This record gives sequence, structure tokens and C-alpha cells, in this order.
Amino acid sequence: MDAATDDLPVQSQQQNRAMTAAEERYYLASQWQLMWRKFRKHRLAVAAAVVLGMFYLVAATYEFWQPHPTTAQYDGFLSAPPTTIHFFDEEGNFRGPFIYAMTNELNLETFTREYVEDRSEMYPIRFFTRGAPYKLWGAIESDLHFIGVEGDAKLFLLGSDMLGRDLFSRVLAGSRISLSIGLIGVFLSFVLGCVLGGISGYFGGLIDLVIQRIIEFLISLPTTPLWLALSAAVPARWPPVQVYFAITVILSIFGWAGLARVVRGKLLELREYDYVTASTLAGATHSHIIGSHLLPGFMSYLIVHLTLAIPGMILAETALSFLGLGIRPPAVSWGTLMQDAQNVRSIAVQPWMLTPGLFVIVAVLMFNFVGDGLRDAADPYK
Repeated sequence: MDAATDDLPVQSQQQNRAMTAAEERYYLASQWQLMWRKFRKHRLAVAAAVVLGMFYLVAATYEFWQPHPTTAQYDGFLSAPPTTIHFFDEEGNFRGPFIYAMTNELNLETFTREYVEDRSEMYPIRFFTRGAPYKLWGAIESDLHFIGVEGDAKLFLLGSDMLGRDLFSRVLAGSRISLSIGLIGVFLSFVLGCVLGGISGYFGGLIDLVIQRIIEFLISLPTTPLWLALSAAVPARWPPVQVYFAITVILSIFGWAGLARVVRGKLLELREYDYVTASTLAGATHSHIIGSHLLPGFMSYLIVHLTLAIPGMILAETALSFLGLGIRPPAVSWGTLMQDAQNVRSIAVQPWMLTPGLFVIVAVLMFNFVGDGLRDAADPYK
């Protein structure tokens, strides 16, 4: 430490050392650390990432959050509206969250069932209560539920469907398929796009010509009619698990073409760099050069592509299932739940049947917000 620094007050010296350490961490930070620092400053993207984390946590453990089993039918509650939660009794006294029992009456003028509250008895809402037994992930047996009601009253947070099944519980169950099919489908298309695009851009020649003609053929096909045709070709006798994986593969078949073309263009540029030539002269294999040197050179773009491609997969599965050509009952997804809202009567008389669509909208928006944040964080000029 020089004499000029010694003449500074102790507090100023400490501040200078702190600034020097901070600047050193900044200039020595890796690309991923710089991206993470910039991403944390994007508050909307961070909030969206938290919401998506909650979505996937609930999807992975939806049995715990369900008030009722997914397939449980209640004959006296066909197309029942959402249950009203009360906190104060009729005298204005605070009683905590509770509900009243629901009774239905036939309206002789409209010939529809109208549900009214029976205020003769209150049924408290309890958290972390015991209910119907289930197997978490098919292995862990439990009967603990996040929310429930004491007594014989039924809690329908989002109403019930035409068969008397709790719509909220079914939305939670459908989130597992709708959210996971996006991850699996994008992963498959991501691997195909990186591998085929990398081979095409790195080797060139006849291999590049063949792969590019295949990509051009796939891009020229009308995606939606082709999806419908391939989904309709799935045998009706297949169990839900096989149908799930078949739909995932169908959605992935055409998702890799655009990514493969971008990967090819990037590798055509990067393969001429000196460090790639040095790796080749050092005896590195082609797969090692592509996987360890070329693809990481634009990994930020690949991450952004992943976050923006997942919503497309979710929307595609929802559309196919909504049309009856995707996931089939008894399997549950957000698309299959929206099949009950295909007519005007459902929208006018039972608007709560559209609530699965709200979850689709929120999930897609959150992925787009996260993708915007990652894109800004990966841009070195911002």
C-alpha cells in the first residue's frame, strides 16, 4: 500500500478495498454468472420464474393439494358452481373460513338445477387435514391433504363438472401432464435440433445437403393438420400412458427443424475460429469439438429457445386434447378439461368450466416473461 493510500481515513480505505473486490469479481465472473446477475435485476422474469416453480411443485405433488380425488363423483353436485367461502356468520361474528352445505332445486321455468346454501349449519375449512388415501408418485401412501372440510359438506373451489367431479382437483391433476409434456417434448426436439443441426453445420457437404432438404420439407408442411392426422392415427385402444408418449413424440417431430437451422448457421461461423482449429490439431474427436467447444459458444440462445418453445408445446397439447385428438380420458390434462366448454350453454350457464384455460394462459405468460428475462440477460450489449 502506497503513501497516498496510507493518508486516507480508515473508512475510505475499507470502501476502496470493497470496491476493488467487487470490480474484481465482476471482471473475473463467467458468462453464466454475468447472466444470472442480469437476470436477477429483471423483476418480472424473476417473479414469473417463482410462479412457474410453484406450478411445477404443485404438479409434482398434486395429490396432496387436492380436496377430492380426481375421479370421485358426487351425484348431488352435478355442474355445481364454485363454493362460497365465508369468514363471518350471519350475526357478523368472525368464525374463520367455513362453508355452508349446498342443496339444489329444480327451476320449473328454466328446467335447470339451482344451488342454494343451507345456512342451518356451518362447516369449518381445515388445513393439513386427513382425507381420501392416495399414493404420491405411485409409491408413498398417505391421506394428508392441504385443505378439507369437516363434516359432510363438499368444497368445490372451482365448481364441479357435469359428472359431479371437483374441477379444482382435476385442474391440479391435469397440470402434471400439460406442464410435463412441454418439458419432454421440447427436450426431444432440442436434442434432435442440436445433434442434426450440429452435424449439418460442422461436416457440410452431402450430409448438410440431405439434412437441409429434410428440414425444408418439414417446414413446408402445414403443422396443425399434420398434427391432427398423426394424433388421429393413435389407436384408441392404447392406454393413457402410451397415448401420452405418442402425443409427446408427435409434437417433437416437427419442433426441431427451426432450431437445427439456427444451430447449423452458428456452427458454420464458429467452426472457422482458431480454438476449433487448435482442438482439431490436438486430436479431439468431432463429437467433443461440437459438444464442448461449438455448442457452448451460443448456449445463451439455446436456453432462451427452450423457455420460449415450452409454451408452444403446452398450447399444442391443449389444442389437440380440446379437439379430442390428444390426451384421452380417463387421463386428465388442461386440454381434456376444456372439452366440456365447447358449447355456448357451458359458457353462458357454467362459466367456471373455462377456468382450465386461465391456467394455460398464466403458464404461457410466465414462460414468455422468463424467456424475455433470459434473452435480456444473455444479450452482451444491454
